[in-house]
Formats: sequence, structure tokens, C-alpha cells
Amino acid sequence: MEPLLDKLRTTLGAAHVLTGVDLSPFVVEGRTPTAAVFPVTVEEVAAVVQQAAAAGATVIPWGGGTAVGVGEPSSRAGVVLGLRRLDRLVEHEPGDLTVTAQAGLTLGALQAALRHGGQWLSLDPPEEARATVGGIVAANASGPRRHLYGTVRDLLIGLTVVTADGAIVHGGGKVVKNVAGYDLPKLFVGSYGTLGIVVEATFKLRPRPDDERLVAARFDRLEDGGAAVRALLASDLIPNAIELLDGAAAAALGLAGAPTLVVGFDGLAEQVQWQATELGALLGPLGGRDLGTLPPAAWPRLATLAREAFASPTAVMTFSVLPTHVADTIVQASASARKRGLASAWTAHAGVGAVTGALLADREAASVATALAEWRTIARAGGGHASLAFAPLAVKSQVPVWDDAGPAGRIMQRIKAQLDPDNVLNPGRFVAGI
Repeated sequence: MEPLLDKLRTTLGAAHVLTGVDLSPFVVEGRTPTAAVFPVTVEEVAAVVQQAAAAGATVIPWGGGTAVGVGEPSSRAGVVLGLRRLDRLVEHEPGDLTVTAQAGLTLGALQAALRHGGQWLSLDPPEEARATVGGIVAANASGPRRHLYGTVRDLLIGLTVVTADGAIVHGGGKVVKNVAGYDLPKLFVGSYGTLGIVVEATFKLRPRPDDERLVAARFDRLEDGGAAVRALLASDLIPNAIELLDGAAAAALGLAGAPTLVVGFDGLAEQVQWQATELGALLGPLGGRDLGTLPPAAWPRLATLAREAFASPTAVMTFSVLPTHVADTIVQASASARKRGLASAWTAHAGVGAVTGALLADREAASVATALAEWRTIARAGGGHASLAFAPLAVKSQVPVWDDAGPAGRIMQRIKAQLDPDNVLNPGRFVAGI
């Protein structure tokens, strides 16, 4: 690989090509890359991909590193392509409510820049200080506010990617009404860098709300919280977040360790106050009690409370089920863990059926794998599927990270073969081995 390293140093400068002990931050699942490189232009990204492909090396796109543990590690040693130097806010059009940013710009920095114009990008994945624009697109990352505002797929209107052969491809546009033809940018959303490297993205924005509030209510049983979610969804209220926490997750937030429903509202102050009052009237007859307002600092933690319930969780699994089955899924899966003497903690974006379960175990990998396999069976019974968001390699070797994608998996394999025939980009990391 020395000839490749020489070419990379010539292209980027020696200071931006890391090797040896400097690679420790980029070791994933015990596997060390050949090098980590940091281009500063889109053209340099394309050159790196071309040089790596010519040398038979894989390329591992790297944003803020918040999702590097998701999926299988790359099947071959390769070059980490860090995008942290591509961190410009390219264009902000307040009148059009659009923004274009480079992939290495962190979400926190982007939101701070937009805040001066009274606007925001309505995405709230965890760790906005580290999460980058490109990484958020690649992982289709989101948070509690997805209930009202959707995910990356709903907000992305344009994209620039570097393909596996080093071509720079633009898709979509910079105006909201640009909808002619196939929406190719959506193909790269949630592809975990296996189809192309996101280098620039354009999103539609929203005005910042005048007021925002999180209201929490305790329940004696998680099933009662689930019934409250169903009643809330059938009501006239318009929450921007509906989070269901089990006792362990609620305790991690500093609440009493009881099942808790957390509901967010935003808009004009009068509207927010009216909705919070109506929520109390709705939840009381359903067993909701001790209603209270949570501090703003609770917002960024809601999506990670299952993990935070344990100092070092053994495994984390995410479920996608029908919203009506969220509470039942959590109850069954937590009972399954208890039956094996394992502790678990649970959170859910309950209105959209996105559930996260964290497992704590001091037992051998086989016992953990058995519990996770049963969790997946429970998810399927709830009309959905489950994926391992985090687990040791010993567990991943026994439980597939990704659920069976069925016919969709075969379509994805064909797309991968067309866009990356030499398997250069993150090989083996994503669904169906792509």
C-alpha cells in the first residue's frame, strides 16, 4: 500500500494522511484502516476514491463518527476518508427557506448559523455537536421531532455525491419545487456510504417556533402509556414528539423510575400552552399523573435514553413496528430479557413505531444472541423488523446485524452492483451484504 500512500500524500499533503498510531480513533471492531485521509475539496475527494480504487483498496467515508459502529465492519482493510475539512455553509436562501452545506459541517454549527435568520433544519439526531451533514444523510439519522417533521428523506431536495469511480454527481436542485424526473438523491439516504460519498446537501428549512415545550406524564403500566399514545394520535392535538419510556429509561432522565410518556409541542406560545393543557385533560382519565414540564436540555437526550440507562450496554437493537404495537413490543421484549436474567431499557418514538432497546448482560455471547434473536421475532410479530445498532463482534457473528430484506435486498444488491461494481465503498457493511 506504500505506493497508494505516496499518491495520497502528493494529492492532499502529508499532514492530511494519517498512518500508524494516529489511526487509533478510526479503529472499528478491532480493525485498523490502512490510512485516514482528509481532503478539503470535492475534487480531492474524487481523486482519493480514484486512487484507492486503482490500488484495490476500499474507501470508508467518515463524518463525525457517531454511527461508525452500525452495521458490519468493512470486509477489507481500506482508507478512511474523513470529511471534516469540507465544512462550509455553501448557500443559505432565507426567502426560499433552503440551505446548502458541505458534508463535514456539523449539525450544531449549521443550526447556529441558521438561528441568526430565525430558521432551522427540522432534524434532531443525537450528538448534533459531532453529527455531520453527510453522516446524517448517509445514516438517515433523526430524533424525537421526526414525529411531526419527518426524516432526511422528507427534507432533502438536492445532493452532490462522489461515486465509486470518482465521478462527481449532482441530483435534485436548490428549490423546493424541483420535482421533475426521478428523485435520485433519496437513493443515497440511509445507504451508509455504500453507494456514494455525500459531499454536499441541500435541505428545505422552517421558521423557528416561538415556543417549545416537553410535557411528561407517569403511568403505572407501560401498556397504559401505549393506550395514551393511541388516544393522543386520535386527538386534535399536534405534537412534534411522542416518546414512550420504560422505567429504566425514565430514571436515566432523572425522573421517577416509572413508565413515562413525553410529548413535545411547538408554535406560538398561546398554542403551546393550550395544547399542554389539553394533553393533561386527555391523559388524566387514562392513568397519566404527575404531569410536568421538562427542561430544554432533555430534548437531545430523548433518543439515547435506552443506552444511557446502563453505563456500558452489551447490545442495542432498533425496531420498526406498527405504532399501535409499540407498547406491546416493549412489554414482550423486556419480559423475554428478564426470563433470561438480563436487564433491558426501552425508548420509542411511539407515534412512528421506532423502538430502541438496550440490553445489559454479564453472560456469554450465546445467551445475549439468543435474547436478541427472540427480540427480532417479537418485532416481526409486531408487523416490523429489527436491526442491531450496537453489539460486540462475538454477538454479531451469531445474530445478523440487519434483518432479512427479502426482495428489496435483491434490488439493493443490483443497485450496488451497478453503482459500485468493484465493491470499493464500505463493502459488506449494509443490508444484504452490500
